[in-house]
Amino acid sequence: MALGELLGVIVAILGYVAIGVALRVARVLRPEDAKPLNAVLLNVGLPALVFTSVHSAQVDASLALVPALAWVAVLVGLAAAVLLARALRLPPAASGAFVLAAVFGNTGYIGYPVAHALLGEPGLVRAIFSDIFGNTLAMIALGTLVAARLSQHQADVHPLKEIAAFPPFIALALALATRGIHVPAPFMDWLGALGKIVVPLIMISVGLSLRPRKLKDHAGVVAAAAVVKLVLLPLIGLLLARLVLHDEASARVVVLEASVPTMMMAVIVGDRFDLDTDLVASTVLVTTIASVAAIPLWQLLV
Repeated sequence: MALGELLGVIVAILGYVAIGVALRVARVLRPEDAKPLNAVLLNVGLPALVFTSVHSAQVDASLALVPALAWVAVLVGLAAAVLLARALRLPPAASGAFVLAAVFGNTGYIGYPVAHALLGEPGLVRAIFSDIFGNTLAMIALGTLVAARLSQHQADVHPLKEIAAFPPFIALALALATRGIHVPAPFMDWLGALGKIVVPLIMISVGLSLRPRKLKDHAGVVAAAAVVKLVLLPLIGLLLARLVLHDEASARVVVLEASVPTMMMAVIVGDRFDLDTDLVASTVLVTTIASVAAIPLWQLLV
């Protein structure tokens, strides 16, 4: 894919982010207003998008490789982040925050629109599988456990219960279970209209959420987390894609999902386990800005 095409995709998506930033700067909306937007996206928009995309898509066993490779990248990233946190001698709350920020990417909110813009429906379907069965499942199954362990926080963690109650996962399960059943066109059109709100609202929400919070206090640690997130993980994804995958769409999605910025849900998980949420939020900000360059550069190497 040519550099001009990649930049065009990124610039178009950044236009939505700029709307969110402008609304925040003009005080039309506040950063806190991203929460109800995210609630609508998580419970309505994303499930509708997932169902309509997967129900009619060509799905075969080869798609399982995409989230499987995402898991490998996450596991390697987790090991590297834990070792780096120890080398930096971070206190428990900062160690847990560092691991979450360095490893788990915004594979839904950034990955979906970029994959769709780059590759159309085939890219979106692969991104959905990578996000839900890969990164998000790993975040819920491993991220919460690591956060609880490193923060020395005493709390019950039930990964299976949490993923089973995750609305996009429910939509994906329903889409796969009903693939042989005819769904009336008017209903699919209605769901499709709901799904179309996702990309602009996601990026507007990202724009609302981007704000510096004590970035100077965490500059060195944030830089280290950004290197893991935007250099190490995409490199792992690229090597795995070249070794295992044989179709360009899957390879591009694996590398894309590995190179997206830190997921905003990491801030929520960090708050739940009393981690250093300022560190996580600062990493979200820095990696989101840096990903404007990182995503196209890694795509050029696929």
